[in-house]
Amino acid sequence: MTFLTKLAIAASLATALTSTAMAADLVVGFSQIGSESGWRAAETSVTKLEAEKRGIDLKFADAQQKQENQIKAIRGFIAQGVNAILVAPVVATGWEDVLSEAKEANIPVILLDRGVDAPQDLYLTSVASDQVKEGHVAGQWLVDTVKDKDCKVVELQGTVGSTPAINRKKGFEDAIAGHANISIIRSQTGDFTRAKGKEVMEGFIKAENGGKDICAVYAHNDDMAVGAIQALKDAGLKPGTSPLVVSIDGVPDIFAAMVAGEANATVELTPNMAGPALDALDAYLKNGTMPAKFIITESKLYTPADNPQGEYDSRKGLGY
Repeated sequence: MTFLTKLAIAASLATALTSTAMAADLVVGFSQIGSESGWRAAETSVTKLEAEKRGIDLKFADAQQKQENQIKAIRGFIAQGVNAILVAPVVATGWEDVLSEAKEANIPVILLDRGVDAPQDLYLTSVASDQVKEGHVAGQWLVDTVKDKDCKVVELQGTVGSTPAINRKKGFEDAIAGHANISIIRSQTGDFTRAKGKEVMEGFIKAENGGKDICAVYAHNDDMAVGAIQALKDAGLKPGTSPLVVSIDGVPDIFAAMVAGEANATVELTPNMAGPALDALDAYLKNGTMPAKFIITESKLYTPADNPQGEYDSRKGLGY
C-alpha cells in the first residue's frame, strides 16, 4: 500500500468520524463573564465539554466580570476570523457596536444565560432561562410558605445592570404583590459572589435588630445565599428556620445547606446553555436554519422534600 493510498484512507476515516458532528476545524469564541459563582464555573465546564464532544476548537476568554474585557475579547475573536461567538454578557447595555462588528464580519453571535439591550438582528439566538419566572417561582414559594404571617424580606441583588438582577427582582416583586403581609425592607447588590453576599448580609443584620426582624432572605443566586447563611450563623441566628432562605441557581452548596437545615428553597438554572446553543449553530451553519430568537430552559423549584443530598451528589460532577 503506497503512502498516498494510506493518506487517502486516513482522510476518508477522518471525514467519517466528523460526519455526524460539526466540522473538527470549526472555531468558536466564548466570552465568559468570569467565575463569580459555582454556577458560572459549571457553565464554563459544560460549555468546554460540549465543544470537545462536537470537535469544536473553543477559544475561551474570561472577562473577570468586566464588560470592557468582553468587548476586547469579542473583537479579538472577530480579528481571528472565528466561525461563531458565544457570549454571556456581564451587563445588558453597551453591546450594539461590537455586535454590529461581528455581524459585518458574518460571524453569528449566540447569547448565553443573559440578554442584551440591542437590536435582535445582531445575534442569532439567546439561550437562557426565563429569569422573571425564576424570581416569580421564588416569590410564590415564600407566599405559600408564610401564608398570612407578617414577613420582612431582605434581598441580595445580582450585579447592577445585569439582566438576571433586573428580571429576578421583577419576578419576585410580582409574586408578592397583593400580599401586604410580605415586604422587602432592604435590597442591595451582592454582585453574585459569596463573599459580597456575606458582607451585605452582615450589614442587613446590624440594621435590623441583629437580624431578629428579618423573616426571609431572598438572594438572586445561591452563592450569595451561602454567604448570607454564614453571616447569619456568625450572628447567632438560625438560617432555614429564622430567617427563611430562598435563592436561585441550584448549585451543590445550596443543597448541602438544605441537608443542614440552613436553606429552604432554590430555583434551578441549568448550566447547560451550550448544548442548545451549539445545536442551533450546527443547524444554521449546515443548512441556514434560523433558530427561535429565544430558547428558554426550565426553571424548577427544589426544597428539602426533593432529596437534597442526592441532588448535591449528582451535581458535584458537573464542574461546580
